Amino acid sequence: MAKDSIKMIANNKKARFDYFIEDTYEAGISLHGTEVKSLRMGKCSIKEAFIRIENGEVYVYGMHISPYEKGNIFNKDPLRVKKLLLHKYEINKIAGKLQQQGYTLVPLTVYLKGSLVKVEIGLGRGKKLYDKRQDIAKKDQRREAEKEFKIRNL
Repeated sequence: MAKDSIKMIANNKKARFDYFIEDTYEAGISLHGTEVKSLRMGKCSIKEAFIRIENGEVYVYGMHISPYEKGNIFNKDPLRVKKLLLHKYEINKIAGKLQQQGYTLVPLTVYLKGSLVKVEIGLGRGKKLYDKRQDIAKKDQRREAEKEFKIRNL
């Protein structure tokens, strides 16, 4: 397998719908053996996950990694808090931005990069209801245009 091959494990589509993502960072994640095996099988959910910075370290809460079937006593709690691995200067930069009103950290995707498990985290600003409505309207408009184009070119 190529060293930089990327295999998507979990995607948080709702994050891009609920937030304006202004910055993205790639972080490693501290896991135990059976969790890695479970992730390789694609058993992960980050729909309700969120990220906090505590004591200069970054943690992800609510990330569900299903227990590995053959893991028996070595399995950890599926919803345990997991530490994200970032450089100190990145953590300081993110912490500075989070001090501003309305910013939050959300996990966007979980993927395998070669043999390593990585999490793409996004620094986002919450969308208001009318922003979401605008997004839905744009999507509908684009869909209609594609449909008309398809009909015209048949």
